[in-house]
Amino acid sequence: MPVRHLFCDTRTQPMDPSRKRKTRLVVALAAAVLLAAALVYTSFNTSSEAVDPSRLTANAVVGQSYELTGKVADGSISRDGGTMEFRVRDREGDASVPVRYTGAVPDPFREGREVIITVRKEGATFVGEKDSLVTKCPSKYETADTPS
Repeated sequence: MPVRHLFCDTRTQPMDPSRKRKTRLVVALAAAVLLAAALVYTSFNTSSEAVDPSRLTANAVVGQSYELTGKVADGSISRDGGTMEFRVRDREGDASVPVRYTGAVPDPFREGREVIITVRKEGATFVGEKDSLVTKCPSKYETADTPS
């Protein structure tokens, strides 16, 4: 006499097709929710807030990347071959940091222009990530200083 297992004998009654579809749907939805949660978690953890030079000098850790924002300091731009060095200063204030950058330079880049650049601290200098320099154009909606 053959031994019959009560719990996993699928030869006598195959799985109902509607139950099979429901099981597949539940598994697919669970996988989609997990992937969406992972995407949201990753996107919030990898985004970084742009920091100005005064906060960067106070909190920078060697080897970590930061989004630096500020204005190019007057008289600070120097070029040596494909490498450019300049200082980024606070929009309001005197704090500034030295930046060494290699990569594409936007046409409107010049002294006094606002920039955003991804930098990494190496010693006392911040090294810009290649091709990460972005120049912010002045807003056409800013109020002009009119003489009184």
